[in-house]
Amino acid sequence: MPRSKAHIKSVRQSKVRRERNRNEKEKIKKIIKKALKATTEEERIKILKEGYKTIDKAASKKVIKKNNAARKKSKIAKILKVN
Repeated sequence: MPRSKAHIKSVRQSKVRRERNRNEKEKIKKIIKKALKATTEEERIKILKEGYKTIDKAASKKVIKKNNAARKKSKIAKILKVN
């Protein structure tokens, strides 16, 4: 157990950050799953825009790294094959 006040606070902060990061990563996973199920062209375009926005937001918040974000965006584009 943490003894100092600073350590207690850092443990509390890390729990909040961990949960926030977990939620961001979960959103990305859901979008990739949604992309796999997409059927119509309008739906694909909508999912692609939503996916890019979510991934870019996670990368800007440093939840995932820049190259990881690029890889995920490429994966979504490949799945959807939007022309």
